[in-house]
Amino acid sequence: MNKPLTRAEVTPEHTWNLDDLFASREAWLAELALIESAQETVTAHLGRLGEGAATLLACLDARDALSARLQKAYVFAMLRNAEDGGDPARQSDLSSAAAVASRVEAAIKFVDTDILALPAGTVERFLAEQPALAVHRTDLDDLARLKPHMLSAETERVLASLGEVLDAPFMIFQRSKTSDMQFAPFAADGREHPNSFNLYEWTYEGSASAEVRRAAWRSFCKGLEPYQNTFAATFATEVTKNVVMAKARGYRSTEHFLLHAHKVPFELYTNILDIIQAELAPHMQRYARLRQRVLGLDQLQFCDLKAPLDAGYAPAVTFEAAADLILRAVAPMGAPYVEMLRTAFERRWIDRVGNTGKSSGAFCASPYGAHPFILMTWTDSMRDAFILAHELGHAGHFLTAQRHQRYVNTRPAMPFVEAPSIMNEVLLARTILQGEADARMRRWVLMQVLGTYHHNFVTHLLEAELQRQVYALAEAGQPVTAALLNERKAAILKGFWGDSVAIDEGAAMTWMRQPHYYFGLYPYTYSVGLVAATALAEKARTEGDGVFAGWLDVLRAGGTLQPLALMQQVGIDLSSPAPVRAAVAYVGRMIEELEASF
Repeated sequence: MNKPLTRAEVTPEHTWNLDDLFASREAWLAELALIESAQETVTAHLGRLGEGAATLLACLDARDALSARLQKAYVFAMLRNAEDGGDPARQSDLSSAAAVASRVEAAIKFVDTDILALPAGTVERFLAEQPALAVHRTDLDDLARLKPHMLSAETERVLASLGEVLDAPFMIFQRSKTSDMQFAPFAADGREHPNSFNLYEWTYEGSASAEVRRAAWRSFCKGLEPYQNTFAATFATEVTKNVVMAKARGYRSTEHFLLHAHKVPFELYTNILDIIQAELAPHMQRYARLRQRVLGLDQLQFCDLKAPLDAGYAPAVTFEAAADLILRAVAPMGAPYVEMLRTAFERRWIDRVGNTGKSSGAFCASPYGAHPFILMTWTDSMRDAFILAHELGHAGHFLTAQRHQRYVNTRPAMPFVEAPSIMNEVLLARTILQGEADARMRRWVLMQVLGTYHHNFVTHLLEAELQRQVYALAEAGQPVTAALLNERKAAILKGFWGDSVAIDEGAAMTWMRQPHYYFGLYPYTYSVGLVAATALAEKARTEGDGVFAGWLDVLRAGGTLQPLALMQQVGIDLSSPAPVRAAVAYVGRMIEELEASF
């Protein structure tokens, strides 16, 4: 049995280079102290924002600069903790960064409340008088939309100072997941295997061996089980926090509160959840039955959903080969974009080796004024290549935006965030499939592409459905417990998969695996991104790759436009359910082709 590596044993060339953020922990500590003292550059304007446009501009510019520095320092601590969340020193540093962030944000919260207290018309007059204020217009407009929901200045300051406490549910979830959970080794195929979050999700879940998959699943679920009540209490705390805040701020519901910052019609959220669940389920049930038949199983269990259908044909993809493939795939985005992503491979932006305590899953962090950092665990599979393409899509998006926007305008609202990342996955699939004559190779790639749609249209979407139900129950006074979460998750899975998949107790516990429940209503946005990427890929097929020039303009816009306006820039109308239905139909056609291939 191979023992998992410790962080110290990992080859540095296979990790990201955090020296690009801070040369040492000491340099980071020094910057953290300077940031706290630099809040005076903003607080010097307390009570003075009505003096004139120049004063307001100076204050907003100072806040923008301070926020960028704070983000960079916090991301450094977060990334070090993601490397090894079981290290007490890294945990302590992350807590220190969070504490500084809370103190700074509380100190500068007056900017919002003082602007909202200005006489009607003052901000518009200042914008007319001072053209340089235009860079802050989006932020000022967003603040004006919040005005009916703002509390007193003192209450807002206190809430900002409690940032570390209000973010505690996610911190507790993540720390328990990376530091406390232990998974027993399991025996399968004649030998003993170690198990962990990363090993299960990156290796065993997609194993060609039913014995390995199912033994690993039993070990994994047994490891989750003792934490059900703790994780449910953590989940419940997050839910209660949002329910209370929604009521205090006068929103119609918690969902309306959490969607406020998304800047999309409420109907987009409900359309995504309702249409995809109703219209995709028959296609995915057909896919599940195909799996059962091809795999020769009496019953398709939940842990069999990611098993390869052609186990004898699974070409290994090295990290280097995947890099070349991804760079060829994004060529329609233009040479500057390709070279930007090439740098990710040449300058160690990617942390790709598993080790004890490393955060599971994959993510991309893009601190302003630096380059992005990508975390994943590489296992030489084509699925890894798609995940890497996804995270590089985030990297390319935010680095492009940073090169054209100030910090305040870099990030678009959440419903757009996943579109550029999924667009890169679609480009990768297109590149592999173009001109592919070998039927077996085409079938193999189709399964990788369907993995992308499964991940975003099923896994994340059903997370969103659980959120929708749980928030409604919590608002009605229903306590959120492990029993409730298990029961609801099982019912959602059974409703979607019907009798095509056996939903066991482990499947009911999948709410324990994902961090997205602690990021507002994040899960549904993956489907929004996939709908947009599918629509843009279809436009490229019919109109040519010239559409990607417009897409690059959208990336450059950062957060200066609302999500629907960003999509409309390239001719995609997400105010209509038509693109959602078209994306679901596309999945159906892929499954039909896969069925025919067998």
